[in-house]
Amino acid sequence: MNKPLFMQIVDRLSNEVQYFREKKDGLRRNSLSPLQKCTASIRVLAYGSAADTVDEYLRLGETTTQLCVENFVDGIIYLFGDEYLRRPTPADIQRLLDVGEHRGFSGMIGSIDCTLNDINVLDRSHVFDDIIKGQAPNVTFSVNGREYHMAYYLTDGIYPKWTAFIQSIPLPQGPKAVLFAQRQEAVRKDVERAFGVLQARFAIAKNPTLFSDKVKIGKIIRACIILHNMIVEDERDGYTQYDISEFQQGEDTGTSHMDLTYSTNILINVTNMMGVRTRIRDRQMHQQLKDDLVKHVWLKFRRDEDNN
Repeated sequence: MNKPLFMQIVDRLSNEVQYFREKKDGLRRNSLSPLQKCTASIRVLAYGSAADTVDEYLRLGETTTQLCVENFVDGIIYLFGDEYLRRPTPADIQRLLDVGEHRGFSGMIGSIDCTLNDINVLDRSHVFDDIIKGQAPNVTFSVNGREYHMAYYLTDGIYPKWTAFIQSIPLPQGPKAVLFAQRQEAVRKDVERAFGVLQARFAIAKNPTLFSDKVKIGKIIRACIILHNMIVEDERDGYTQYDISEFQQGEDTGTSHMDLTYSTNILINVTNMMGVRTRIRDRQMHQQLKDDLVKHVWLKFRRDEDNN
């Protein structure tokens, strides 16, 4: 991460977390500085190395380093968790929808994937809770002249054929299907790249764990995700930005209108929840949306294919 961001973290921890405040020992000598403790912690997270490898560089023993990591992780979650592990705001969703529109998938808010058994994880996931309870933003978009009212994710073939999921075409026949499969698979790699970047930044996420406690392991991963999101926000201005003017003005082949007001006025009862659940799992609507997207992607990108 950039040095100013790291120093901001050190400053917050030293001022607001007791463990990182500089103290004096019995001989009135200064104890370990907040910078030493934070540097030791971030090196262990970044390199996934053993706790005693920072001894020569930072003059910290193995036990002290492990204690630094535990307190650093707790401090990161306490100070920054609410902001950087929050649910997507309307502005966040709008940005995701804009990027999805630019890449040919109107109404798409990202990709979804799991590192374990996808179906078991999906069965226990809370990702659709807000939608089922009527507390999610209303997203309205148009594809191929047809209006839809539920955002969706791009997935691989193991996910069920729900309205909320759009898979690739396993054995595409014809140029339209081939182009759609290529575009869908290229966009869906974002979720795999994201996890790859997380592992590249914090090797502790892929190396053998230093702790045997499941709770501590969970906190380490949460802290790494928070730090990753902080880095992304800090560096976002330097990324290449999409020119979204073309679809902000609207296109005949696919327009997007996002009503990001929250539908919190819907009564939460069993009937409404079951109705929304049925909409999410509507296979017929899933196939209709997929067919419309195939046509939309073809109209949007076929000239690129012709040039190639």
